[in-house]
Amino acid sequence: MSMNRRDVMKVGGGAAVYSALASMGFFVANPAMANTWKKEWFETKSIADTLKAMGVANAPDSGDISITSPDIAENGAVVPVGVSSKLAKTQMAVVMVEKNPSMVAGFYEFSADAVPDVSMRVKMGQSSDVYALVKADGQFFMAKKEIKVTLGGCGG
Repeated sequence: MSMNRRDVMKVGGGAAVYSALASMGFFVANPAMANTWKKEWFETKSIADTLKAMGVANAPDSGDISITSPDIAENGAVVPVGVSSKLAKTQMAVVMVEKNPSMVAGFYEFSADAVPDVSMRVKMGQSSDVYALVKADGQFFMAKKEIKVTLGGCGG
């Protein structure tokens, strides 16, 4: 029997049923989700180290990758960043903020029929270049955009 949390809440009608089922181990973590976690990618401190951890030897600039964000972010605590790719067979996108303590801000994998377009909010302590690394048809490509921050978000 396969049931997700939303179904339980609809049928069971409350947190008490959900809590009881969760405490009995009714809901099990999906091991496939754990396989996509790339811990070493999120621990890097530079673009070169990140690319090395990912096994990327070469990532030329591409005009088919778009980074959408404000040129000047008034509040570094919440900076909207979007990445979209027009490259055929886009498989993944990685968003990196150069001057953040942890460079990788987001990692996304796409199925074959997905639209490679993601949006997220990042925290930026200072003005920085934001990079988008995209893997398409087995090759890596990159785009870069400078975002100026007027009020730091990482403790500023």
